[in-house]
Amino acid sequence: MLFLKIFLAVFIAEMGDKTQLMLVALTNRYKVRDIVVGTFFAILVLNIIAVLAGGLVGKFIPLYMIKLIASLAFLYFALSCLRVDSDDSDARTNSIAFAPLAVFCTFFIAELGDKTQLIAITFGANEGLENALYIILSSSLGLFAADIIGMMVGYLLSSRLPEDYLKLLSYIIFSIFGLRNLPIALDMMFVDNESLELALFICFASIFSLLSVHLFLSNRKEKSS
Repeated sequence: MLFLKIFLAVFIAEMGDKTQLMLVALTNRYKVRDIVVGTFFAILVLNIIAVLAGGLVGKFIPLYMIKLIASLAFLYFALSCLRVDSDDSDARTNSIAFAPLAVFCTFFIAELGDKTQLIAITFGANEGLENALYIILSSSLGLFAADIIGMMVGYLLSSRLPEDYLKLLSYIIFSIFGLRNLPIALDMMFVDNESLELALFICFASIFSLLSVHLFLSNRKEKSS
């Protein structure tokens, strides 16, 4: 009963969450095998941290730093969706020899401190260390099941949508997550200085917009030549 309760709590909490949507975007960059392996180990490590350490990472790494790193990572991936590749098929086949590690890092940063990890921390505190393995397995399986649905949706879309539309969808998803995390991180860094927060956000957003336009135009120029 406890296993099912934890599994369902994590599964329901993850449905429609940012990491599930992020996997839709990652299907444009990596193979199924790489995503499954990277996601599985990221989920396992995250839940081990949550249950055994009870948020120990948060004591050494400020939350604003995690949010800022996540934001910049998402914006980088958004821009990479607009990047011109000399041969897209080779780029996808040969992209990053350690593709599972890239997926692991992306997923880990996105999910660190998220509500599903907080659920695992809560169950760990309530049920005690004697049930730690039980909680780790059930919460990991619940999170993995929900995120695999996101991955399958991504591959379904990739088989039905032209590649350019899929790249645009990936760009939009990563951009939304990146620009959403950025003001949260800045607010944590500069609690009493709203004008500085706004100025920095506008600066980051403007640079990101200019780079997006530049890459988009370069892409169109490359295809027309």
